[in-house]
Amino acid sequence: MATIDEYRRHIQNLLIEHAKLVWDERIQAQTIFDTERDHYQLVYVGWRGSKRMYGTVLHLDIINDKIWVQQDGTEVGVANQLVELGVPKQDIVLGFDPPKMRHYTDFAVG
Repeated sequence: MATIDEYRRHIQNLLIEHAKLVWDERIQAQTIFDTERDHYQLVYVGWRGSKRMYGTVLHLDIINDKIWVQQDGTEVGVANQLVELGVPKQDIVLGFDPPKMRHYTDFAVG
């Protein structure tokens, strides 16, 4: 069984890797790691001309020893990447799915 420290490392490494994928030098990828409360985010911040660009691309929390994917704006799916790193599906909750629908996935319900 993996430890919470391993989960923290996996999450941080994934967010750092996704931050490197920003294709526009006008957009800054900010990783936010609150290891005390186990909140982790990747946020895009910047401007394209006069248009403000801001948004949370990834938001993961660790709650009750499970990784909660609260927001996932990636194509590959961060939950799938976590599974590839050895995190059991029963330790991953797709928090962006309605609670009534979670039992239809292969992941934890909460």
